[in-house]
Amino acid sequence: MSRAFVREPDGDNVFDELPDRPISPHSNLVTQDGIAHIDAMLAQVRQRLAEAQTRSERGEIAGLFRDLRYWTHRRATAELVPDPVDHTKVRFGSRVTIARNDGRTQTYRIVGEDEADPAAGSISYVSPLAQALMGKEIGDVAPLGHGEAEIVAIA
Repeated sequence: MSRAFVREPDGDNVFDELPDRPISPHSNLVTQDGIAHIDAMLAQVRQRLAEAQTRSERGEIAGLFRDLRYWTHRRATAELVPDPVDHTKVRFGSRVTIARNDGRTQTYRIVGEDEADPAAGSISYVSPLAQALMGKEIGDVAPLGHGEAEIVAIA
């Protein structure tokens, strides 16, 4: 069939609503920093949305509304977990230093999914690494991928 007889979508309706961003099935545990991160993301999205609306950029507006729905949901379901005061075992919010069997020493803080940034030293509590470390004490060895790591400090 010739393209001349195919109805194209109306330009105004192309970006009306994008599908929602996936929401994790895990509890939305967060540290105090995680709450601040969510609040900052909400403020940033609202600011960008207001700017996009003044420029009438429909595609950007649709994406920002999707982000606004995501961050609003994450804020509403956030479960603040206080920083641990007992540092005898690895828990949510702990800063853990591990010595890998290849000689590397690394320190990670175990945090919520939205605040995790492994390059900056924070990992999600649902990550395989965090799961391998949870509940362990200093001196315990945890299997990690093809090797293992000893817990050398918990703060």
